Amino acid sequence: MLLLGALEAFGPLSMDLYMPSLPHLAASLHTTDTLAQATMSVCMIGLGVGQLVAGPLSDRYGRRRPLLIGVGLFALFSLACVFAPNIEVLLAVRFLQGLAGSAGVVITLAIARDLFSGVELSKMLSLLALVSASAPILAPIAGGQLARAMDWRGIFGVLAGIGALLFVLAATLLRESHPHGQRTAAGFHGTARQFRELARDRLFVVLLVTSAASGVGFFTYLSMSSFVMQNQFGFTPQLFSLVFALNALANMGGSQVSRALVGRLGPLRTYLAGYGATVLVVLAMLAAALLSAPPLVFLLCLAAYLAAGSISGPNTTTLAMNGHGERAGTAAAMFGMAMFVVGPIVSPLAALGGATAATMALTIAGAVLVAGALAFTIVRRRARHA
Repeated sequence: MLLLGALEAFGPLSMDLYMPSLPHLAASLHTTDTLAQATMSVCMIGLGVGQLVAGPLSDRYGRRRPLLIGVGLFALFSLACVFAPNIEVLLAVRFLQGLAGSAGVVITLAIARDLFSGVELSKMLSLLALVSASAPILAPIAGGQLARAMDWRGIFGVLAGIGALLFVLAATLLRESHPHGQRTAAGFHGTARQFRELARDRLFVVLLVTSAASGVGFFTYLSMSSFVMQNQFGFTPQLFSLVFALNALANMGGSQVSRALVGRLGPLRTYLAGYGATVLVVLAMLAAALLSAPPLVFLLCLAAYLAAGSISGPNTTTLAMNGHGERAGTAAAMFGMAMFVVGPIVSPLAALGGATAATMALTIAGAVLVAGALAFTIVRRRARHA
């Protein structure tokens, strides 16, 4: 459980450890805040695109081998970031770093589906979130303190060391969960058949869209929060790191509320309860931003948004993957692509007008309202008849 949670944390770990240093990275490489923010975006795009390769490969060749290759390459590309001479090279290497790290993200979900389904899968995903959510709590605090002793290049060196450690732990402790008899056919046609089966599942497709919309909201928070809190609210990197860690704690708490509720309500009703709460709190956050409420009010709404969103998260995945055990890697890859690609493309475009609290709240609210509308109409109807 601890190892799977750590492997699932590749996404937040790749972002949060150096997030407090983003403004300084922009100054060091003589580039704009938008391009500095794009170093997060291209990594997340790599995390999404890479899953479309790693997931199907794990369905065909088992979970362990593709996972170890990905984790090893993540460590090497993290080290390459240390020596990036300019923003263009850093953007390219960050994309490759995301491609490699995608194996940890997607194969973790596939392993969970190999072992569990239904309510038990939702509980398992909530437990994994409890472990993986420690990265957004610890990484920004560590990143803020590391920023006192080293620049952003040193922080990427730390990331390389973490990747090397996870490779050793995975090689030593991880056992294969996808036996030969359950693996899919090799080659392009075998993989294409798995994607076609997923595309025929209307519930899966709609849940995929809601996941993409949620990814837009969450990545907008990730990419804009350091600029909003430091440039607009006047926070120091250390204070920003503390607030970011408290928000991650709220996110962790929401996933455990999901774990407590799903046994009584089931995945669908817990999913809908989470989305209902999320819609309410993002509207409150938008009002706080537009009315120039004190920063504390805005930050409380932001924490509530992260807590409510993590109630629906494990159940979104559970509802989507329940009927696709034999292609769990491919199904998880589709979800990862939706979460990690759409968000990083949309959020920098929203920030072109300036990374402000109003811009962040408006983007998050728009994404959540789209996802909530789909959840309470199409998903509710189709999931009841699935």
